[in-house]
Amino acid sequence: MDTIDPDRRSENMRRIRSRNTNPELVVRQFLYRLGYRYRLHWSKLPGKPDIAITSARKAIFVHGCFWHQHEACRHGRLPKSRLDYWEPKLSRNRARDEQIQQELRALGWDVLVVWECQIKDRGALKELILAFLPCLEAAKSCLRERST
Repeated sequence: MDTIDPDRRSENMRRIRSRNTNPELVVRQFLYRLGYRYRLHWSKLPGKPDIAITSARKAIFVHGCFWHQHEACRHGRLPKSRLDYWEPKLSRNRARDEQIQQELRALGWDVLVVWECQIKDRGALKELILAFLPCLEAAKSCLRERST
């Protein structure tokens, strides 16, 4: 049983954004500081990745743990109420994510999924992103970041 009345729940759900979320902004700011330039929600690619680095053919999705059902996270669990609604909806999200990633890889793009819960550990996030992206020669800060 939902502990919040339906009007309040509806208001909460309306306030959830799909673009320019705080985790996405953290990743974008980090990439920009390293010297990477990118396209946001580029409609020419399947799934409109949150971040597309066209020069390196890299696509980055910043997923919310609940909406995309992150298995390794406590926020990725199903709600206890209205399972008949949530289970198919969240399963469709996961299936769509897999399909989009396969399409991007078939087009020669590398794909990285950054989970909302990974944003909290900035050191691990930095390592994840630097391992995924090629170092730019012009981005001297990138070289310094990798050496430390």
